[in-house]
Amino acid sequence: MNNPAAKPRIRVKALSRPIAAEVARPKTSAAYMRGETGPTFSGWRPALRESRDDVRSAWRMAAARAVDLIQNSGFISGIVDQSAANVVGTGLRLNLTPDADALGMTKGEAQGWARRVESRFALWARTPQEVDAESRRSFGAMQVAAYKHWMALGEAVATVPWLRRPGRMFGTKIRLIPAHQITQDSDDIKRLTHGVYLDTLGAPVAYALKQKSIGGTETTVRVDARDDVGRPVIIHTFDGPVGAVRGITPFVPVLQTVKQFGQLGDATLVNAIIHAVFAATIEGDFPTTEILRALQSPQEQAMADQSPVDAWFEGRSGWYQNTHVDLGVAGKFVHLYPGQKLNFHGAQTPSPDYEKFAGFLLREIARCAGMTFESATGDYRQATYSSIRMATADIYPLSLQRRAQIIAPFCQSGFEAWLEEDIRAGNTPFPGGIDGFLENRTAACLAEWRGTGKPQADDKKTAEAHRIWKEMGVITDEMICGDLGLDVEDVYDVRVRERQMRQERGLPDFQPRGSNAPAEPTQQDDSNDG
Repeated sequence: MNNPAAKPRIRVKALSRPIAAEVARPKTSAAYMRGETGPTFSGWRPALRESRDDVRSAWRMAAARAVDLIQNSGFISGIVDQSAANVVGTGLRLNLTPDADALGMTKGEAQGWARRVESRFALWARTPQEVDAESRRSFGAMQVAAYKHWMALGEAVATVPWLRRPGRMFGTKIRLIPAHQITQDSDDIKRLTHGVYLDTLGAPVAYALKQKSIGGTETTVRVDARDDVGRPVIIHTFDGPVGAVRGITPFVPVLQTVKQFGQLGDATLVNAIIHAVFAATIEGDFPTTEILRALQSPQEQAMADQSPVDAWFEGRSGWYQNTHVDLGVAGKFVHLYPGQKLNFHGAQTPSPDYEKFAGFLLREIARCAGMTFESATGDYRQATYSSIRMATADIYPLSLQRRAQIIAPFCQSGFEAWLEEDIRAGNTPFPGGIDGFLENRTAACLAEWRGTGKPQADDKKTAEAHRIWKEMGVITDEMICGDLGLDVEDVYDVRVRERQMRQERGLPDFQPRGSNAPAEPTQQDDSNDG
């Protein structure tokens, strides 16, 4: 039946024409990480967690490894010492700047009160028996110890007990304790996170500390961060990511790198020893046994044979035949058998790439430690004046940052505890007494903690730059003193005292270089003034 509406059928011979499959084309995308399916990202899928959880899971092992490196690696130990010298020096100095308006004082009264407080604070801070609960360190030395502890464990912890010892002026003490005494416990119901009790806003209110009894039994006690009037009881300083309640050692990113550097050094040393042992070979067609005998001394040949008589004859024959080769007597040897060649092999280590790769590892470690490569390694071979200035300009702000975030809070807490005691005892006057201080603690304790100045590659060029900036009117004496790590008021006080001493002894006043003005007023000027 012929149906015009029916679909026509066309016979095609089987396998006469290949059918091309449709190829899937990649879609155009502008998203991040477009290489998600590649080998780089396929195996890289870290978990995203809270910072406090990351710190808690890695804290103990990271601290143990960092302490092990500091105790057993001279390189890391030197970095810690140098970093402490750069950041802390001999200790930060108090520069009290109270808010005069908030305290109801004039500017002059506030400055006078601040200078009095600084003078009395020095009595406490410079005496180990006054400031240290263990009577070992001054306040500056305690700052250095706290900073080194922070580099090892990522945080500095201290208690502020009160103990008035006989013959001493103050009872406020500071006692440094290991950071691992804070427990690793967490309890969401009690708001306990990594050994720290938090309030509803996340501020620390107490700490869970491990304490050992006389019998060695370890117990956990809760210690409040401050007492009822706001006096610090626990000092806890660290520099951590957002959300973290504990710190972690700054060496944690390079722990593996430090071990790799040590392994590279060990492998290089072993390779050098192997090359030194196998220092000479003989090439030739002579039998191996005879060549080895030629390299032996007569005594060694005699010891290798079983028969003493045969050994004596063979040694005598070898001696007279002049076939002995001696590499142990000043490197001398005689003519070898024809067709033989003596080759010396010098040590080929370190390889040409050793110093480059080792330098790369050291640069990563130094950068993580917050130091320049030259300062961390003591290698100034490739350094220039400009490169040192640029490296110092990059690293010094990091030293200031650590000084402000790690050491300054430690110093501030100790200072506030001491000042409260001194005002309560009536030794430092304050408007309203101790009650007025407790109400205006923040305004009264406003202070800066200053350390050593910025390192300079050339003091003469730095002084010349300061002079030019001052002549241009864009820098002051206070800025210059701050750049040198000095306090402008202390400098002025010393200059006044020195001028009085010179006048008492009949010495001329200091005359600036290049000044044409007379150092002292002449007799004629005095008569005209009269």
